[in-house]
Order: sequence, then structure tokens, then C-alpha cells
Amino acid sequence: MPPRGTPEARLGGDVVTVLIAEDMRMLRQALVALLELEPDIEIVAELEDGSDIVPRALEVRPDVAVLDIDLPGMDGLTAAAALYTAVPDCRTMMLTSLGRPGNLRRALAAHVSGFLVKDSSPDTLSEAIRAVARGERVMDPQLVLAALDEEPQPLTPREREVLRLASEGAGAQQIATRLFLSAGTVRNYLTSVVTKLNARNRVDAIRIAREAGWL
Repeated sequence: MPPRGTPEARLGGDVVTVLIAEDMRMLRQALVALLELEPDIEIVAELEDGSDIVPRALEVRPDVAVLDIDLPGMDGLTAAAALYTAVPDCRTMMLTSLGRPGNLRRALAAHVSGFLVKDSSPDTLSEAIRAVARGERVMDPQLVLAALDEEPQPLTPREREVLRLASEGAGAQQIATRLFLSAGTVRNYLTSVVTKLNARNRVDAIRIAREAGWL
């Protein structure tokens, strides 16, 4: 019997091709080494910058993309949404240390098929990759429960829209022009958002809303 992970061993059945994006080199190399031990999993690309995910996926056409959330260049969830459009046959799984319920909601909105925290066991990861490749969804159960237990988000749709534009760098007057409001009304919305989120300022409110998955 050929050794696990060799090309000869992979000839016996279907191989799941995987792209990995993780900016921490040691962790990325460890993930690659662990997954290459599996006879039916082949790593076809390993990246550290989120901006490279879609272009590389278009080249190698992986079955599954395993992405970290916090990547330089483009965050993993934004890349996942882009992959869904650019490479629809590639299913995406988030592997992250940021086990926040809001990230799970953002992942589902980005059509992510799997969501695991980084302290999952190697066996759990490899089985999750196979399941995602089969078209199944795999979500960390504790994270799902946390998302169900979380309080509803407190912002109105208009407050979220104003905060979203602010997060993109728009000033009060620019937001007012785009939403057909007065600058004073925009500032009132932003003040309300900061108060509702118990934030220190507008920047802190944007951070809180992003981590909660409200933007």
C-alpha cells in the first residue's frame, strides 16, 4: 500500500483539491503538512494575502478554499463572497480564531459552506473539507448556539446604512448627499449609533458593528 499523501495513494479515488489562505506562515505550513497526509486531499495553492485568492482560484480551480477571516489585502469573508461569483464551483470554508457569532452571520451571507475555529482537531478539519466538497454545510456547533442566543442587533436599517457609508470613509456631507438627507440628520444618526453600541466614538462603533456582523 503506498504511503498516505503520495500521488500513488490518491489514484485510488476522488481527490479534493484545496486552496489555503492564512497569513501566519507557521500555521499555514502546519495546515498544509497536516492535510497533505490525507490520501484524498491535495493542496493546490497556499496564500498569505487575501487579494490573491480570487486570481489564484481562477488559475487552479480548487474544490474547496480554506480561508482565514483576518487577511491582509482583502479579508477572508470579502474574498469568500467574491469567490462565490468568480469561481462558483469552489466551496469556501472559514478557519478562524475569531469565534464571534457576527462572523458566522457574515459568513452565511457570503455563501460560505463551512466555519470552524482554529483549535479544531486535524481530523475535524479534514472531515469538514470532505463534507464541504460534497456540498454539505459544516458549522462549529458552539458558534451556532452562540449566534442563536445573541441579542438582536439594535440599529435601524437607516442607521446601519449611514454607518456602512461612514465605514467606507464617507464624511457627513457625502453621506447626506448620497442618502438625500441633511448633514445634521446624518450626524444625529451617527450619534445615535455610538450611543446604542456603547462605543467611544464613530470608529469604535464601526469596529463593534463589523465584529457583530451588522455591516
